Amino acid sequence: MQTARQTVLTRDDYLTMEQASRQRHEYVAGAVYAMAGGSQRHNRIALNLAARLLQRLSGRPCQVYMSDVKLYVAAAEAYYYPDVMVVCGEAQATAGTGLVVDAPVLVVEVLSEATETIDRREKLAAYRRLPGLQEYALVSQDRLAVELYRREGDLGWLYVCYEPGDVVQFASVGVEVPLAELYAGTDVT
Repeated sequence: MQTARQTVLTRDDYLTMEQASRQRHEYVAGAVYAMAGGSQRHNRIALNLAARLLQRLSGRPCQVYMSDVKLYVAAAEAYYYPDVMVVCGEAQATAGTGLVVDAPVLVVEVLSEATETIDRREKLAAYRRLPGLQEYALVSQDRLAVELYRREGDLGWLYVCYEPGDVVQFASVGVEVPLAELYAGTDVT
């Protein structure tokens, strides 16, 4: 995200504006933020993860979405564009025409210099308020590292950090991905 516009919009006004806009914007409690462009590395990492999730979730009632589908977080009155998210359940067996989801089990953000602080603070706080969210992953684009916040029932959230040689365990969807696969085709070693 970059700078906020000065005008405060209603949710309906934001959704109407966003549908007509060429640029994507996130919305938080009336403030609208233009999305920063991503790098090739950022895009490749997100695509690598989405492809592996899609492949390994084949035949299950789950959908994998990338950054063009909005996530609505009612408790934060916010619309975000996560890099990757997974929604599961019988109603999700087939992707629909909607552009907004509100009940993911897994949300992933690939960190960039422009978004890291927001991803670690604002989005972490907002996403943790989603009742069905089981995991939130922060993927570094500059080094081999994934930080994962996993819901532990009523106990709170467990923090797990994956480093070179590790296999990332996305327990929310029963998928394991070797960390090296997330960075395939990039210059990160």
